[in-house]
Amino acid sequence: MRRLSTLLVPGLVSMALAAGPMLTSAYAAGSDEPSPPPKSDTSTKKGKKKSSSVSDPKFVAAYRAAYAAIYDRHDYTGAIDQLKSLKRDEVADVANLIGYSYRKLGDYQSSKAYYELALKDDPNHVRTWQYYGLWQLEQGNREQAQYHLDKIASLAGTDSSEYRSLAAALDRPTGATLVY
Repeated sequence: MRRLSTLLVPGLVSMALAAGPMLTSAYAAGSDEPSPPPKSDTSTKKGKKKSSSVSDPKFVAAYRAAYAAIYDRHDYTGAIDQLKSLKRDEVADVANLIGYSYRKLGDYQSSKAYYELALKDDPNHVRTWQYYGLWQLEQGNREQAQYHLDKIASLAGTDSSEYRSLAAALDRPTGATLVY
């Protein structure tokens, strides 16, 4: 038995060390697109287990359809309806996309509410920090946008697409039209 543990433990440690950087970079580095919903959701908050509906293939398909409505067709109103029909507004990826859509429609109060809901679910949701930072700039809150940029730097680094996007927007003079 001792010999088995001598072989097994180092092997498991090696696997964990090899997988760690891949997982960390996948979550921290960000990308040009928001993450698809997680494969399964078994996290707990205040002792309650979240519903695992985000692993439901129907949920994933509906989320991706809403995502395409936003980024491919710029149908923000339709996407909001699709996302709300999922009944998972509290999931960070869903709330962030609803907030983004409201912001694109010019409904800044609703956008703010959904960005805050996304950050309540996942305080480290880098894409929400980016989009909420752009929201802050659109409201003329440069200091708050800088705070969001600093938060992104701490979560995903200064080479992440989210950091670069918000930093470029902050580099524009006050009152300049944001293009993103």
